[in-house]
Amino acid sequence: MPSVVVANDHGAVELAQRCVGYLEKMGYTVNYLGVTTTDSVDYPDMAQKACLEYKKGGYEFGVVLCGTGIGISISANKIDGIRCALPQNSYAAAMARKHNDANFIAFGGRIDYPEDPIDMLDAYMEASFEGDRHLRRVGKMMALEGSC
Repeated sequence: MPSVVVANDHGAVELAQRCVGYLEKMGYTVNYLGVTTTDSVDYPDMAQKACLEYKKGGYEFGVVLCGTGIGISISANKIDGIRCALPQNSYAAAMARKHNDANFIAFGGRIDYPEDPIDMLDAYMEASFEGDRHLRRVGKMMALEGSC
């Protein structure tokens, strides 16, 4: 059974729970590292927790959530080897995986999305990395880590 790691801060408790429920419904084993209350926690800490767990191996991808999705996605992308996408729709979610081999996806619990984030998560899960010319580009992207 495929496994996923999920973490959130206080700004995305409800959406995180929806994502966890959907992932479990779709047959994933979810390692939920997020919070379940609106007591303040820092999104960089939650991103780090999820990314370090993911890097231990055995996970298909990770999902991180905060109020906007911005802070937690930026934080996740600071961790070596993480490519975290913050999609605005299902097309962007699918392309993040197809072209960028994104291993994390982020959402904002306080964002009024034009489409349901669960649909975006589904599009991401249904997509797979296309390799080919995109492999070269992902390699260049990852070579930027620590280069400047």
